[in-house]
Amino acid sequence: MDDVRTYTLEELAALLPLPADDANKYSRGKLVAVVGSARYPGAACLASCASERMGAGYTETFTDESAANLVRAASYSLVVRSRAALQSGALASSRPGKPCAYAVGSGFDVQDAESTRLVHLLLKHAEAPVLVDGGGLDALSSAKGRRLLKRRFVRGLPTVVTPHAGEAARLAAPLDLPADDPCALARLIALSYGVIALVKGPITYISDGDRVACMREGTPALAKAGTGDVLAGMAGALLAQGLDAFDASVLAASLHARAARIAEARLTSVCVVAQDVVAAIPQAVASLAESGAQQCENGLLTATPLHASALQ
Repeated sequence: MDDVRTYTLEELAALLPLPADDANKYSRGKLVAVVGSARYPGAACLASCASERMGAGYTETFTDESAANLVRAASYSLVVRSRAALQSGALASSRPGKPCAYAVGSGFDVQDAESTRLVHLLLKHAEAPVLVDGGGLDALSSAKGRRLLKRRFVRGLPTVVTPHAGEAARLAAPLDLPADDPCALARLIALSYGVIALVKGPITYISDGDRVACMREGTPALAKAGTGDVLAGMAGALLAQGLDAFDASVLAASLHARAARIAEARLTSVCVVAQDVVAAIPQAVASLAESGAQQCENGLLTATPLHASALQ
């Protein structure tokens, strides 16, 4: 496709949600992460910790009761609850001064019917951006899932999906979408489901059905279990801070790749694990801000953008 764009370092740096001098934890955005399961408790830890590092002022995690203590131990500042306590009437709306967003599906067990119910609950009742990842994606291709997505689209509520190639193919199958070209597939998923599609791979593509952005700076270091959960937490945190959903997806993917490369430089591509990517987020943010400032000073508007990610 000849209309795929890239973001310059200056453009990416300008998207960084630097907090105001008078910010508080609520004005900096709340991410409600409905993540993890008894089978995959680590996903809840990774997504939630990535959210905190990516700047969300408040991260509230709903997870399987068996995983709750593990998530609490991962970060003392997380607010952790059993996902059985998640009710439609308690879902906060995003509003001026108190932005929020929801991330759902990372670490879900696709064989658990409760996973589908939770995804549909958020799609129906969350008056805020919703990101759907991992095991939650299968809930979208049903008739009910597509109906709820259409309703959100009509109401102007953004939904972001973050499939890797296999998950993207499963989203394509019920609609007979061709799945051989990941760039075209990102656009087709976005158009067909009414979402912003972030299709992860050695080259990552993001589309809202109109625009497509290409992310080429991934690394094989990201081809490890859990790195997709980190990306979901990062993107969810940026949505919670009020970024436009397309820009949040681009920035999250870019910083995710940058953090992985920083970790890789220290640990090698062989040894990097998902926790190392979370730990490198602060340095990735700082280096992007510095690079963007230098580019602006030098007038280099065509520098190669740092984009993300190589997930399997």
